[in-house]
Amino acid sequence: MSLGALTLRNRLVMAPMTRSRASDGGKVTELTAEYYAQRAEAGLIITEGTQPSEIGQGYIDTPGLHHDEQVAAWRRVTDAVHAKGGHIFAQIMHSGRVGHPYLYSDDALPHGPSAIPSGEQLYTPDEGMLEHPTPREMSIEDIARTVDDFVAAARNAIEAGFDGVELHGANGYLIHQFLADGSNRRTDVYGGSIENRIRFAVEVARAVSDAIGPERTGIRVSPGNSANGISESDTAELYVALTRALAPLGLAYVHVMELVTRDITKLIRAEWPGTLILNAHPTPDSFPSRPEYGVEALREGVADAVSFAQLWLANPDLPARIKAGGPYNEADKDSFYGGDHRGYTDYPTLQHHGEDETDGRVPEGQLA
Repeated sequence: MSLGALTLRNRLVMAPMTRSRASDGGKVTELTAEYYAQRAEAGLIITEGTQPSEIGQGYIDTPGLHHDEQVAAWRRVTDAVHAKGGHIFAQIMHSGRVGHPYLYSDDALPHGPSAIPSGEQLYTPDEGMLEHPTPREMSIEDIARTVDDFVAAARNAIEAGFDGVELHGANGYLIHQFLADGSNRRTDVYGGSIENRIRFAVEVARAVSDAIGPERTGIRVSPGNSANGISESDTAELYVALTRALAPLGLAYVHVMELVTRDITKLIRAEWPGTLILNAHPTPDSFPSRPEYGVEALREGVADAVSFAQLWLANPDLPARIKAGGPYNEADKDSFYGGDHRGYTDYPTLQHHGEDETDGRVPEGQLA
């Protein structure tokens, strides 16, 4: 299938997953290059959330794309994926109020659309769990500077060899905080009405696509997701309006993390003229996503490609396993965040189980 200027080998997308294995200074390592290269049979890899600035960081040991050493480190990753014929986008993630002075060199407060705390905590290895503070409400100047940070990170991603970027507008991070009326109580042009609350997301998408090309720019959303203290009172109307506003930009894709009902996904599908990637959860209790959910979504026509997270984490040869009908490794939740190669690059492939090698493709009419 086509996505922007790319031709993907299948409709299987590796969803972004925070793994917290960056070195000091937010630099990915050779182990990270191995991790993503192992999964290069994906039609598209979307990396873990990567901060566009220091103040955009929300967790320990996460990578950045805001200085030269980080760019050089990511180049090792993109080279490794491309050497195996894969495609890879960097997810740019500004955490907004989901942050803490512990993470910043100047002990600054995290930023948010309004001075409303998330109610969540930051894990630290030396001080334990720390409550997220009340963020500093962003000024108009802060907002403009943050749009510029997204643009600079996107340009750095292209310099690092990425095929494009995904803007993280989901899971309660900064773009989502502007969208949601529970976290955005502003009374200026960025708050109040739906038209105003979608403004920041649209400005970031337009600025990034102008800088690197719309065919290299995607965005992820998660309608109705309550992660990180988010609440939305008008989910259906909000995401219809957002999708309509983004449609004229000609972005490479919109990536929907489906956590409410299929009805919301269908509303977005009806408004979106381009490629729609779906992290499919047809019912609220269908988590984590499974291959059959993806097949159903493609057959139903609500998605053009489907993303998986834990399945990719535990099964580096996921296309081969889907083609074979399994078996699937189970993800080790104790090694999701931080650590070494264990639970990161040591999951066995079918070959290591003694199964026949496959070509990494899945049957036509399913996820191919």
